[in-house]
Amino acid sequence: MESLDPGKKNGELRKPNTPKGRLKRLLSLFEPDDKLLILIQPDPDSIASALVLKRVLLRYIQKSVICCNGEIQRLDNQAMVSLLKAPLTKLEKISPHNFNRFALLDAQPHHNEVFSKFEYDLIIDHHPINKQVSASFLDIRPEYGATATVMTEYLRAAKIKPNECLSTAILYAIKTDTRNFERDSTMNDVEQFKYVYKYANRNLLTKIEYSEIRAADLTVYSEAFRRMTIYRHKKAFVYLGKVDSPDICVQIADFCMRVHMISWSFVAGLYNDKVVVILRSDGLRKNAGALAARAFAPYGSAGGHKGAARAEMPLNTLKETLPRINGKYIEQFIKERLKL
Repeated sequence: MESLDPGKKNGELRKPNTPKGRLKRLLSLFEPDDKLLILIQPDPDSIASALVLKRVLLRYIQKSVICCNGEIQRLDNQAMVSLLKAPLTKLEKISPHNFNRFALLDAQPHHNEVFSKFEYDLIIDHHPINKQVSASFLDIRPEYGATATVMTEYLRAAKIKPNECLSTAILYAIKTDTRNFERDSTMNDVEQFKYVYKYANRNLLTKIEYSEIRAADLTVYSEAFRRMTIYRHKKAFVYLGKVDSPDICVQIADFCMRVHMISWSFVAGLYNDKVVVILRSDGLRKNAGALAARAFAPYGSAGGHKGAARAEMPLNTLKETLPRINGKYIEQFIKERLKL
């Protein structure tokens, strides 16, 4: 395993040291009167990771605020925030000038236009690095299945026993991002999962996991099944057109992977003048992240892991590529880039 040493310019690579050593370097960034803004794109992994960082820094800084970019659309994520009482604040309700420290978790600045506007003291993530990343402290471990796993190592190094809500958040984050250890994960993920398992509330976890689909989503599922094409009995593809949230693309892509013999699923939609493509694979000699980057990185942001990846392309970047910006040509473009 390699991590990024905050003592080197632009995150120059070096061999990792102990969890206690990394914790000591992290804590050395802060002063007692610091005010930290923690930015996330809200999903189980980023929410849990932010909660851990907030807990670790509780006695070291004046305050920390978890700030989410965008609405929380998925019901399970909403249930997680509500049941676990996660203190999240929307970005538009925050004045960044009231903070002197900034952290980004479970993401990198180029993953989102909003994130790229900040200069970060701290970035911790588990997504692959495909563009240069800079911060005073970097810890990016693409081999890990979840950022929450990384954060739990900091929590344990600080000798902090997580309470029931925090443990449940971490447990759900690792379960979700590793898809119950069916995709990219390591023994580190297993170890931290086992650690928080004994403190978590499994009844709360069940309530969160069962809050997945709205009645209105059933119409989208029905339309997705109608539009879906199966290539060579193993690749499922569907273009949904305009969607209310990219999360429905994620849900349908994950659902497709439960179909017998399907080893790839691709679900695309149009959201906020962006083409969003969700890629899933079974990870057996396949790499969804590499495919996403190869197919779509020239047109926007794209990347991920062997089993799960995502691409987002602003429509403006496709104007010179497509004869016209409409559903027919967008769908055709995606298929061609995926070589379907």
